[in-house]
Amino acid sequence: MSGRARLALCAAAATLMTSCALLPLVSPATWLFQAAFLVAAQTGVGALTRRVPLARPLTIACQGVVGLLLLTLVFAREQAVAGFVPGPDAFNHFGVLLQQGAEDVGRYATPAPLTPGIRLMTVGGVLVIGLLVDALAVTFRAAAPAGLPLLALYSVAAGLSEGGADWLWFLIAAGGYLMLLLAEGRDRLSRWGRVFTGAPRSQGAASGGAVAPVRAGRRIGAVALGVALVVPIALPTLDGGLLDSARNGSGSGTGDGGTVSAVNPLVSLRDSLNADEDRQVMAYRTNSRTTQDMYLRIVALDDFDGTTWKPARRHISAVPDTLPTPSGLAGSVRRTEVDTRISAADWYAQDWLPLPYPATQVKIKGSWRYEPVGRTLVGDHGQNTRGARYEVRSLVVQPTAEQLAAAPEPPPSVKSAFTKVPGSLPAMVARTAREVTAGASNHYEEAVKLQDYFASDGGFTYSTEVKVGSGPGAIARFLRDRQGFCVHFSFAMAAMARTLGIPARVAVGFTPGTQQADGSMSVGLRDAHAWPELYFEGAGWTRFEPTPTRGSSPAYTQPDAPGVQDPVMPRPSTESSSAPSAAPSASESCSAVLKREQACDTALPPPSSGSSGGGPRWYQVLAWTLLGLVVAALPLSPLLWRLRRRSVRLASARHAASSSSQGQGRGHRDGRPASPPAPDDSGVSVPSTEVAVEHTLAVWRELTDTAWDHGIVPDDALTPRKAAERIVRLGRLDGAAAEAVHRVAGAVEQVLFAPRPRVQAGLVGDVRRVRAGLRSVADRRTRVRAVLAPRSAVRAVWAFTDRWAARRARLAARWTALVRRPSEQRQSG
Repeated sequence: MSGRARLALCAAAATLMTSCALLPLVSPATWLFQAAFLVAAQTGVGALTRRVPLARPLTIACQGVVGLLLLTLVFAREQAVAGFVPGPDAFNHFGVLLQQGAEDVGRYATPAPLTPGIRLMTVGGVLVIGLLVDALAVTFRAAAPAGLPLLALYSVAAGLSEGGADWLWFLIAAGGYLMLLLAEGRDRLSRWGRVFTGAPRSQGAASGGAVAPVRAGRRIGAVALGVALVVPIALPTLDGGLLDSARNGSGSGTGDGGTVSAVNPLVSLRDSLNADEDRQVMAYRTNSRTTQDMYLRIVALDDFDGTTWKPARRHISAVPDTLPTPSGLAGSVRRTEVDTRISAADWYAQDWLPLPYPATQVKIKGSWRYEPVGRTLVGDHGQNTRGARYEVRSLVVQPTAEQLAAAPEPPPSVKSAFTKVPGSLPAMVARTAREVTAGASNHYEEAVKLQDYFASDGGFTYSTEVKVGSGPGAIARFLRDRQGFCVHFSFAMAAMARTLGIPARVAVGFTPGTQQADGSMSVGLRDAHAWPELYFEGAGWTRFEPTPTRGSSPAYTQPDAPGVQDPVMPRPSTESSSAPSAAPSASESCSAVLKREQACDTALPPPSSGSSGGGPRWYQVLAWTLLGLVVAALPLSPLLWRLRRRSVRLASARHAASSSSQGQGRGHRDGRPASPPAPDDSGVSVPSTEVAVEHTLAVWRELTDTAWDHGIVPDDALTPRKAAERIVRLGRLDGAAAEAVHRVAGAVEQVLFAPRPRVQAGLVGDVRRVRAGLRSVADRRTRVRAVLAPRSAVRAVWAFTDRWAARRARLAARWTALVRRPSEQRQSG
């Protein structure tokens, strides 16, 4: 196997090994086999085109076209021409799949189900990374920069993963990258050996010249991996924040239905409140007299570790025909049974089923399971709410303030489970709770005081853009800064209630929504909400509303209504606002009639029942992203080109000097030169004279370009000795730097005019001494320009124009030959 073929195989293996870090994120893992097949096909196309050979851009283009054809064959066969040629319909289908995949990524916690959109994003992403790695490492022979796309792929996986085997995926990914580096080093070392020593490959291996560096590289790689795995153990971990968005927001339960994937409610809630368009999530009809308390509850967060709230992992079972009576609800508390028909949008995929609380009966098709403590329904084996139609019978519980005030102590099992407060919670939280509730004679009065403190008395403002912080002190910082949105208010009130001995948890779901002209209720993304639920024996879990300008305060918490009174006008969640202030939104002053006529002056768009989202298309985002990268890379192109040229020149000179010294060491004892170099694999002797001249002149060009970067324009009419004197004079060099310039000039004269040119050792160090000397005497502006905008970078433009002129000349010659050939044939005939 040739060196380049081995390098291509290692590049594909490194890509697939790094993509293994995505395995904990998606289930099942069948996508990896599909990605491996596509990467192998793309790598094979690259190997074939490089053997033709084609130009480097054409090689990459061929690989990209084949990758696109394969993706079309796999994901858009029905929309493509002949089953694999992408057309407008195929690209539209790709856009729809990518949009669905982005929505699924935002709604599912790990491991997410392998939906078509997620599968396209995963397989297509691995294929793109594979193309980048192959282009950098094999086509352009730069394996080290190929680690950047591999790092990007691993970083995405590591940032979303929540498993305990992250070290294993890092080890596999790092092993693949080191394997790629060793393959490139072996290939580069073998080519250097054939050029400079002329020894056959077997001879070099037998002498240990190539084996020792590879062995040393393996040892260095093993040590680096060990350090990377051991050092993080000694570093302090960074805990999540008040939201702890991606890791602790959800859990999976095990019951009759096995492990159930669950969407992260906090990530979904935060993204919904900040959505650019208030898309309709669901619509429902109910026979309830008022929709003020028709909150659609998704899940209860009852496990509090001091950093975040998350659902506790509990046993789940089959959905019973009739759900049991809510725990703690006594017969003396007034209740009304209502029926509700709910229809979810086709794009809304949520694992937990939104239900009015407490539901007593649910009629729905599909694979659903029941969690009895939170009274929630969760999808099993990929079941979600996308396009679901279901009927719910629920209770509207209406306790009085007197009943809540006279509630006895909760059962020990409830109190011990739902009043737990970790020791990491700052003492300020409990101290503030005691100060706010001072003078209260029972838990009900304490709860009302906490609600009023956040909603009106404490000076808090509502904002979905606030960044409160992270760690156990996040709630304390929220209490100090007094700005946040519903998650912060509900988290803080529930935590403070627990410090007072009141059982508390946090509910996540939707406020009642907006009434439509046909009498139905429309629930949009911005109706997403979180609120605390406090337990009172006799009434059960009871809703409170601490968030200002959101939802509605329950009647039993209002001082002017000790009993239960049906309100004249319901207060649905039309007060929802994404503006970062507590001021009433524009919708509060808009009547229902004006809303139905769409005559309200509001910045919020009307809910949309379609599945198409607002904002730019995926290909527009991709195009703008690529344009941004190009624009950002243009100012740095001279710097990058100059660094590359310097690296190539000095590296070639270093290897040339090393090869020359080894050749001199192998001479005869009487001082006579060694025998001519042995032929290489092709049987052609290596011209050592040309090597000496080429690499010495490369060092001289690097020295003159370095002087040019510092303002000394080269003069090709001067001899090397005169040019050296000019550089020393204009650059104001003295001492070691001046001697280094003259040594390089002398080496150039030696290889140009000596009978037997040889490479002089130490030229690379001389160039570096000259560069340091020029920098020491130059002003700051000159030094900065020499790095960021080197004058010698114009050689790249000259080289391009020379190649373009030569190519045009070759094309013109071929065209002339083609034109003359028929006429010559006619004359000869």
